Amino acid sequence: MEARSRLARALNNPVLFLRGVNRLFHRRFGTRDYNPEGVDVFAADWDTLVVLDACRYDMFERRADLPGRLERRRSRGSTTVEFLRANVAGRDLTDTVYVTANPQLHQHRESIQPAFHAVVDVWREDGWDDDHGTVLPETMVEYAERAAEQYPNKRLVVHFMQPHYPFVNADTGFDEGHLDGTGDERENVWHQRLLGTLDIDRDELWRLYDENLDYVLPHVETLVDALDGKTVVTGDHGNMVGERATPIPFREWGHPRGIYTDELVDVPWLVVEGESRRSITRGDAEPAAEMDSDVVSERLRNLGYAE
Repeated sequence: MEARSRLARALNNPVLFLRGVNRLFHRRFGTRDYNPEGVDVFAADWDTLVVLDACRYDMFERRADLPGRLERRRSRGSTTVEFLRANVAGRDLTDTVYVTANPQLHQHRESIQPAFHAVVDVWREDGWDDDHGTVLPETMVEYAERAAEQYPNKRLVVHFMQPHYPFVNADTGFDEGHLDGTGDERENVWHQRLLGTLDIDRDELWRLYDENLDYVLPHVETLVDALDGKTVVTGDHGNMVGERATPIPFREWGHPRGIYTDELVDVPWLVVEGESRRSITRGDAEPAAEMDSDVVSERLRNLGYAE
């Protein structure tokens, strides 16, 4: 039913149809489930993996002033779900605790079937900020430090929501309908810009996007300083801000699934060597906690997840 609805929307809107054609190209007409050039993040050497949602390599290179060795990597996905499926599904991760601001793992747990030792869903009631429609980075630091104390012999993945939309400290009004539920659920800022229903300058969108990264970076530095072991800071995927897509060169916005342009899959890989390494052991996989599906859907809508 969902696939049929997407097809109908694409046929009614030429730019969505062109996006679909580009997706067929990048996924080689369905023979690829993810970007095969992407890094296998759980095979890499780290004790803590800090994931910044929708963080492009070039913006991180320009804005971040964190200690460590910065490298460029390719992500396996252009969306969080694609990133998770490509890296998490079908593998034993009982040596790892996933601390996340993003509800996508919970939403797609039946298809991904994660086998983490534990999952800390910060986006549940006490970690969610209703005023901004997201999880704030300072909250993530608190939960991550608590998880490090509770699970001293586990690898940690700490998945921040920023610089992903919504733009936390922006003095804007164009996204109020989206965040309070009075607007079209499918039309976050990037989707509105793609469809031409939002008149906002590209430079202004870049400024808001950059400021969301600026907002999270000091909290990332706080966390890196607080944790022992070797830390890698990366992104799950990037984001397009009006660059030309391929192979059909229309201007693309946001982070559509299954499209692997540089802007969408080039992510930072900042390596911070710790003075000592964590001793990692495997354990049992804790059962997933249940959550009201309406609450999960509302969280995803607030974060702009609809294509």
